[in-house]
Amino acid sequence: MGAGAFREGERILLVDDRDRRYLVRLQAGGTFHFHGGTVPHDGLIGADEASEARSSGGVRLRAFRPRYADFILKMPRGAQVVYPKDTGEILVQADIAPGTRVLEAGTGSASLTMALVRAVGPEGRVVSYEIREDFHRTARANLETFFGTLPPWLELRLGDVRDVAEGEGREAARGAFDRCVLDLPEPWAVLPAVTAVLRPGGILCVYLPTTNQTQQAVLAMEAAGYLSLETFEVLRRTWHVTERSVRPDHRMVAHTAFLTIGRRAPG
Repeated sequence: MGAGAFREGERILLVDDRDRRYLVRLQAGGTFHFHGGTVPHDGLIGADEASEARSSGGVRLRAFRPRYADFILKMPRGAQVVYPKDTGEILVQADIAPGTRVLEAGTGSASLTMALVRAVGPEGRVVSYEIREDFHRTARANLETFFGTLPPWLELRLGDVRDVAEGEGREAARGAFDRCVLDLPEPWAVLPAVTAVLRPGGILCVYLPTTNQTQQAVLAMEAAGYLSLETFEVLRRTWHVTERSVRPDHRMVAHTAFLTIGRRAPG
């Protein structure tokens, strides 16, 4: 997270009075064009965060550094992203903390990868597999944009996560990874391989959109000996708060996916 005045080359978030948000990369001599007119970049370079800008059409905007949640909803995407409301639960329920060694598949657009990398920190490790080359390229570009460069404790791999059982085979006996997060259509197909490199007591988190996929994944995890299985979803509803009324907003972010958490048994 940057601090101080905005710099050339930095990405900022412009927010208008109707809470519409625009992700802009500042370039000397550049101009941001939108329905409300234009905003010269030079007037924002060197300005403090939360500064106000006026477009040529008279629209007032505030300039901020984008939060993680702002960035992932505006970034280029190939695969559907893991939404912020689910990301938080994955980090908490899978107990992903500094120093944790995490195996992820698939990388997709890298929204979850960003959160995992920040959570484990330089003492940890994230290995992320993506089988589709186009998604792999998009993920790399998004990560480089978000972090400035790929963090050294992150390894992006193009290929099938089942290859990890061979690549990490010597580590499997002592557990190469503490946690595994699977965002795949058929996680049960890769379960033997990821279980082989997950340490006893390690946590597996499976992220799936439908009930039939979730049922098949849970049954496969039970058959593989996973313990303390729990399946849940996260619903997010915002509220409208003014001096005269407090009420729930008419729209909410409801179902996006089911999360299943389980612990690897010994043996």
